[in-house]
Amino acid sequence: MINTEIKPFKAQAYKQGKFIEVTDADVKGKWAVFFFYPADFTFVCPTELGDLADNYEEFQKLGVEIYSVSTDTHFVHKAWCDASETIGKIQYTMIGDPTGTITNNFGVMRPGQGLAERATFVVDPEGIIQAVEITAEGIGRDAQDLLRKIKAAQYVAAHPGEVCPAKWQEGDATLAPSLDLVGKI
Repeated sequence: MINTEIKPFKAQAYKQGKFIEVTDADVKGKWAVFFFYPADFTFVCPTELGDLADNYEEFQKLGVEIYSVSTDTHFVHKAWCDASETIGKIQYTMIGDPTGTITNNFGVMRPGQGLAERATFVVDPEGIIQAVEITAEGIGRDAQDLLRKIKAAQYVAAHPGEVCPAKWQEGDATLAPSLDLVGKI
């Protein structure tokens, strides 16, 4: 999936009290995160989506749009926002994927279950996947670590010939791969 372009899609979504349509063309031109999760009205999922909501302003400062995706409908997303204080604070787009088109496009549909895996994709402005993370059902993700990965991806995109080492944080030294570095790290 890394370095591949996202596939075409069109879906209904819920965002800030309105139903909207989202397509792959809407995603291009800016950095994006596709944040797949199994289902609305569950247990780990609201903690993750709430964490993204709490950090949404930081994502926006980096020029990143968040798209959460589950196989629930946009109607269910609205009902969840209305029913849950945690989910009600979400300002980003919640895509409904009841046909599984987007979930299958990204290769994260659980066979025979009709549910998405817990998966995160960082997509660059050209629509190319730059990072992927998939965790097991019971393992929640961390918005701060996702922000760090996005900053690294944006840095590498803006600085050809440089790479970000493990635990890299914004402002830390990077590496310039070369013959001189082989065996010296």
